[in-house]
Amino acid sequence: MIVNNDTAKELSGSDVFQKEPEISAENQKGRRNMAIEVFNRVEKKYIIDDYSYHILNETLSSYMIEDRFCTGNRFYSISNIYFDTWDDELIRRSVDRPLYKEKLRLRSYGIPTLEDKVFLEIKKKFKGVVNKRRTVLQLGEAYDFLLDHKSPMPNSYINEQVLNELKYFMDLYQPVPKVYLAYDRKALFGKEDGELRITFDTNIRTRRERLRLESGDDGEELLKKGIWLMEIKTVGSMPVWLSELLTELKIYGCSFSKYGTEYKNYIAAKRSRTERKIC
Repeated sequence: MIVNNDTAKELSGSDVFQKEPEISAENQKGRRNMAIEVFNRVEKKYIIDDYSYHILNETLSSYMIEDRFCTGNRFYSISNIYFDTWDDELIRRSVDRPLYKEKLRLRSYGIPTLEDKVFLEIKKKFKGVVNKRRTVLQLGEAYDFLLDHKSPMPNSYINEQVLNELKYFMDLYQPVPKVYLAYDRKALFGKEDGELRITFDTNIRTRRERLRLESGDDGEELLKKGIWLMEIKTVGSMPVWLSELLTELKIYGCSFSKYGTEYKNYIAAKRSRTERKIC
């Protein structure tokens, strides 16, 4: 696996936010880049092992092409800080699997500097449909906004409508940084359907200290080695060929949240320490 921080820097560069990535000359229609700021889609999650990953990676090449940042079996690193209320209201609600849930996160590609551009986004889910609303900010601007409630100066890369929604969210929940979570990702796009996207995440790592994106991307492993999180993302139904492939390989969907899993592990460890003290 190759994780290139130069690739991550390119993902965070201003050109990415201004134009469509040139994924493939043969199929530009319907392509989406990482800078789309408001969208709805259905996301299905699967936990797979190394064997299933390699079989899928080989088979999918007939139907899908690599994101331009993943050519040559490259992976790019994604770093996130999740924000929540002081008593973890958002993630506690989320793990109960309600019809509606929402979360706030700050995201970068690779390890940014305070001048690099990052995403600040609200992710909502209602009856299985995911809605993301996000804006681009410089990392320093994002910290000022999140930690000091200082609004950024107007700029061409800022989505003012989304920023207003973020302000409402901040006033409602008064969120604080809770968890750092990073992983290495490979992304594929459908050759015939540019709205179809499949991602493979590995080396998922997390920490509850040094909750700043520029403080490195180390952390404790969330899943065992050799275990992958695959996500299938569509704006409609899954293609028949893909459904048949998953059935053939006996790969079945599951309910999985990186932040939710980390939170449950954190609570379990906290209870274990308390029980040992009592004994």
